[in-house]
Amino acid sequence: MTLQGKTAIITGSNRGIGRAIARALANNGASCVLCARDEQRLAATERELKDAGLQATTLALDLREVDGPSRLVDRALTAYGRIDIIVNNAGATKRGEFLELSDEDFVDGFALKYFAAVRLARAAWPSLRSARGSIVNIAGVGGRTPGAAFAVGGSVNAALLSLTKSLAAAGRRDGIQVNAINPGAVRTERLEKRLAALAAARNIPREAAEREFVETEQVTRIGEPEDIAHLVAFVVGPRGRFLHGALIDADGGATKTI
Repeated sequence: MTLQGKTAIITGSNRGIGRAIARALANNGASCVLCARDEQRLAATERELKDAGLQATTLALDLREVDGPSRLVDRALTAYGRIDIIVNNAGATKRGEFLELSDEDFVDGFALKYFAAVRLARAAWPSLRSARGSIVNIAGVGGRTPGAAFAVGGSVNAALLSLTKSLAAAGRRDGIQVNAINPGAVRTERLEKRLAALAAARNIPREAAEREFVETEQVTRIGEPEDIAHLVAFVVGPRGRFLHGALIDADGGATKTI
């Protein structure tokens, strides 16, 4: 229970990677504040944690709204009186060929994944400074190696990685640990849809499509949400405090560049 007595805010925590992160932090003793737009899924995650004897509360809101992050901070302070950990996980960006992407696609991508992280870090900073807390930004491998179909996501993730370095410099002064994790292909609902589409297009079984995907992407395997969750728990725990300003690729070898 390395996070006993600490409070963690996890955005986008109603499914996939975010839900796994909430489980991991709660299992390590943290009181978790869960946030996403889907109230029913949030409630299901909260019930799961509470049924296991863990601490959790929720706030369903759209973090693209300017006051959303500050409302989330208020919710955490009202519920638990402190904030020790922020995990900025919310934000799925649109894939597509560049000429098919609209201005709105870019604006929407930055609104949730980048600006929500900026506003949440700003709103929580005084509490994190008091607690000598930690921020983890969940970015993505596209921020380092963008592809033709990832113009929005690659741009947003690159901005989030740059923000991580900037906040880490400020955090060194204020005693706040700041890092980023770049997941590769992780078994989420979104990836499952891509694999199903690949299987249909190639007229091959789902398992064969996954093998082809792994070979094409030149990775060891598809990741599981728990792979990212356990890494987050380590980073924000006492044994991960030497990590600061780190951009950690958790991608099965997808990132080939230095």
